[in-house]
Amino acid sequence: MPDRSKTRPRDPNQLGHRIFLESIGELPKTEPPAEPAKNPAAVALGRLGGLKGGAARAAALSPKKRSQIAAKAAKTRWSKKS
Repeated sequence: MPDRSKTRPRDPNQLGHRIFLESIGELPKTEPPAEPAKNPAAVALGRLGGLKGGAARAAALSPKKRSQIAAKAAKTRWSKKS
């Protein structure tokens, strides 16, 4: 999360003055910092592992164990107070 206190002052008077100066063109407008670009190769590898993870886990579990996990999940899901 960006540190917003470094882009604009926190003091209301200074902030108002800065906004005024930005509106009349005396100061350039402050923009949030751009997010760093992701490595496409790393994204592809992560997605590849994520796509096969659930299927591999399901194949490794016995039907009885899968049923127990599903029952526990359903019980937890329905026992939550909204």
